[in-house]
Amino acid sequence: MAKALGDCPYCEGGDISFETKSIQGKRTKLYKCSNNKVFSEDGEMWEQHKNSTCTFRIFGNSLARYGKKFIGPKEVTKLLKGQEVTAHLYSYNKKTEYKKYITINHQYGVSVLWEIDIEDEILNDEDN
Repeated sequence: MAKALGDCPYCEGGDISFETKSIQGKRTKLYKCSNNKVFSEDGEMWEQHKNSTCTFRIFGNSLARYGKKFIGPKEVTKLLKGQEVTAHLYSYNKKTEYKKYITINHQYGVSVLWEIDIEDEILNDEDN
């Protein structure tokens, strides 16, 4: 495993790090707690082991259906620190790019905050 990205928000004493896994034939990062043990019978479907004491995990390709190819280690580190993380998403139907905040979600790993609009001028202030 790689170096710890931060403390686990779900359990005490757990560290979040990542490893590369293959899902549906594509390699992606799996960010998980050191107390979350996963296994796969077929090398594709990753399940939590019964001896795990934590459920924290984020798959790097979690937002692929929204046009975001991957979630990187820097983004996960920011999420763990409670900082705002902006995702650049793409609508295949409308052929447009848009920006939304993402947050940690206990059930899905990460969630898009659809109800909050991000204005371009806010993003420009962050870049400076």
